[in-house]
Amino acid sequence: MKKTFAIAILLLITGQVSAQKVQSNLEKMNTSKEHYTFQLSDKVIRQKVSFKNRYGITLSGDLYLPKNAGNEKLSALAISGPFGAVKQQSSGLYANQMAERGFIALAFDPSYTGESGGEPRNMASPEINTEDFSAAVDFLGLQKNVDRNKIGIIGICGFGGFALNATAIDKRVKAVATTSLYDMTRVISKGYNDSVTLEQRTKTLEALGEQRWKDAESGKPADGPRNLPEKLKGDEPQFVKEYFDYYRTSRGFQVNSVNSNGAWLVTNPISFMNMPILTYVKEISPRPMLLIAGENAHSRYFSEDIFKEANEPKELIIIPNAVHVDLYDKVEVIPFNKLDDFFKKYLK
Repeated sequence: MKKTFAIAILLLITGQVSAQKVQSNLEKMNTSKEHYTFQLSDKVIRQKVSFKNRYGITLSGDLYLPKNAGNEKLSALAISGPFGAVKQQSSGLYANQMAERGFIALAFDPSYTGESGGEPRNMASPEINTEDFSAAVDFLGLQKNVDRNKIGIIGICGFGGFALNATAIDKRVKAVATTSLYDMTRVISKGYNDSVTLEQRTKTLEALGEQRWKDAESGKPADGPRNLPEKLKGDEPQFVKEYFDYYRTSRGFQVNSVNSNGAWLVTNPISFMNMPILTYVKEISPRPMLLIAGENAHSRYFSEDIFKEANEPKELIIIPNAVHVDLYDKVEVIPFNKLDDFFKKYLK
């Protein structure tokens, strides 16, 4: 059925699986919109900020500042991801850790997501989400305590791809790092390990076209299936179980996160289907690139392929025994000291 192929593409985005419509059981999870999935360091100050991107969408961010920084202008980092997450999750944790190490770090919600603006909700765009990073660079470069010649980017999961794309086009970015990289345009258009056939792709595009007429007729876009189920059945792929363990448990649940608590629009894949974002990855050079992936991550091949494609200077680090989501929040696994060394070396 045509709709099946449309949903199949949605399943490829974040390992989505259909869920039974049962009452959510969230007693053990904090459902406050202000809930952060990590503790703020006593060495760091967090400030709520907002800024606009080039499309006029207001983005919501948290600015993390080292305490006792004095009047010195500091290096700064723009951080976002994973795809479908919000700033109270992984990106905020990263910003907190990097601010501890002396950086000014901005974690932000992408357009159409979390506390950021944009309608309709729960939508993504390779162009606009790339622009979101450049808008964050705009904001950081206007701060009196930021050296605008020392700005870098960290992209997590799907926002690793957007981070590389933004760095390729925005020469103000002096260094870029990714963890658990996804190329969202590749995985949505071709499936995991490029397994989608031309016939499947064609049927998906036909179904998406039909859905556009339905949305136009109803006057609003339709939601797709939930990103993750209320409960696991036990026969899901391992990487889906790993996503569930982060997004749908007290470990990483955040009510504003699409992956924790919602669904993408059915037509969300459209803009990803024929707009490859990493065509110009070679043009990041001579600025440095650091790619970090888990040894056992289902997404590892994205980092390895980009590493082969990119020009020097570049570095690929494979974290022993780690899976994809370990690099979301496991502070003992994420190589923050390496990230610290990398940015202190190149943001100079």
